[in-house]
Amino acid sequence: MSATPVTPQHIIAVKTSWAKVTPIAEEAAALFYARLFELDPVLKGLFVSDMKEQGRKLMGMIGIAVNSLDRIDEIVPAVQALGIRHKAYGVKPKDYDTVAAALLWTLDQGLGEEFTTEVEAAWVAVYGLLAGAMQDASAAA
Repeated sequence: MSATPVTPQHIIAVKTSWAKVTPIAEEAAALFYARLFELDPVLKGLFVSDMKEQGRKLMGMIGIAVNSLDRIDEIVPAVQALGIRHKAYGVKPKDYDTVAAALLWTLDQGLGEEFTTEVEAAWVAVYGLLAGAMQDASAAA
């Protein structure tokens, strides 16, 4: 993913669209993991815990990140630590692109017509920033 600068408009679009996903978080998590494993079945082997619980963790982490976008500097250390943990779990750099594809597909499914090109661009920018911080920390670890 390219490193597009995150603008205030991106933050508003991501927060607004995420608020619409939150009520269907459990379904969204199930859709995300189904798509992720469809895109790369090897990734299923990285998950040993209960997938419903994993889905709750994923949705919670995304929610924290989304709600902190206007204070991004405050969450960067936690995002970097997450990147280091993911490396220990066996996540490879290429897996970030697969996750991005699964996330964007899930958002499209959940938001329907409201997943506009502007909303997609906002999510791409935000994901690029956060995934970049995770990957940089992972590479340095």
